[in-house]
Amino acid sequence: MTGPDGSEPFVKKHDFVQMRHYAIAGLLAASFALAGCGQPASQASAPPPAPVTVAQPVKRTVTDWDEFTGRFEAIEEVQVRPRVGGFVNSVEFQDGAIVRQGDLLYVIDPRPFEAVAEQADGQLSDARAKVELAKRELDRGLNLVQTSAVSEQVVDQRRQALQAAHAAETQAAGALKAARLNIEFTHVTAPLTGRVSRHLVSPGNLVQGSDTGTSTLLTSIVALDPIYVYFDMDEATFIKYSKLWFEGKRPSSRDTANPVQVTLAGETKPSHDGSINFLDNRLDVSTGTLRSRAVVKNTDLSILPGQFGRVRLIGSAPYEALLIPDAAVATDQSRKIVFVVKPDDTVEARAVVLGPLDEGLRVIRDGLKPDDRVIVNGIQRARVGAKVAPQTAQAPAGGKS
Repeated sequence: MTGPDGSEPFVKKHDFVQMRHYAIAGLLAASFALAGCGQPASQASAPPPAPVTVAQPVKRTVTDWDEFTGRFEAIEEVQVRPRVGGFVNSVEFQDGAIVRQGDLLYVIDPRPFEAVAEQADGQLSDARAKVELAKRELDRGLNLVQTSAVSEQVVDQRRQALQAAHAAETQAAGALKAARLNIEFTHVTAPLTGRVSRHLVSPGNLVQGSDTGTSTLLTSIVALDPIYVYFDMDEATFIKYSKLWFEGKRPSSRDTANPVQVTLAGETKPSHDGSINFLDNRLDVSTGTLRSRAVVKNTDLSILPGQFGRVRLIGSAPYEALLIPDAAVATDQSRKIVFVVKPDDTVEARAVVLGPLDEGLRVIRDGLKPDDRVIVNGIQRARVGAKVAPQTAQAPAGGKS
């Protein structure tokens, strides 16, 4: 808008006042903004302490157990072979069944052996008749020699004939006994109680019999209860056991049947008990281990030769120990730590020395005291030096007081 003379613009009084109000408001806003930059913002409220669950270590008497990997083997195993040859008449067992000692397994055709036995019986009867004749001739000669009717030479000949007849009788009796044994051997029986394998020869097949190990293999039987488990003990463990024995803290497995516990594949806790019954007389130079053996009860027949299992062997004398849940243990680089709540409810990381697991709890050999409050739940929320809200556990998880 221009002036009356058209030279310069002018502003109405009302518009000027309004513009001045806008300018004052802008200055006030700027001043407030500048004042705000010079003062700290209101601080946010601090978060509450993290809730955690704490428990004191459990104190009880424990015994250390060392664990090894073992393989089961049958105490007794036999290959069933015939002692006489012939054609198989029948198979008298079910494949894979449990058989008792003396149970009939195979029947071999006995007729050829029965014929031989009858022949041997006739030869024995003939030999006995010859003995009787030789006796009568000797008695007659002894009577005649007194009257000099026969010479002493004749008597000696008859005496020798009697001895030969006795020898022939003995030989015939032995042949008959052997023939009867062969008849008995045509019935192949189980030499021990155990689980039988499958039959390897079917009826109608010819088998070779021998007492020299060249006969036909018919099947095999393994004894199952009890059963052996073999495992290898490393040299360091063997030295530890020897030291404990010298100190009188643990009996030697060479003269004491130290107990073992066996856990099978897929199991989480031991299911079978046993005891050590053999330690080898030297360490294997290639592996540095000592071959050991335990005999294990297998009354349910759940273990078969060839299976693997974890063998736990008693490794110490009973001692007092502190235990905590294994989940409360954390790893800080190369050391194991637990988080302890101090009296002022702040968190402290405590380095510990671990022992074995015992009934679900971890043995702590060093680093804890009985009255320490250990964080057993919520360790992911715990920060060293920060305050927490501890809540006492109702009962130590997995433990007994």
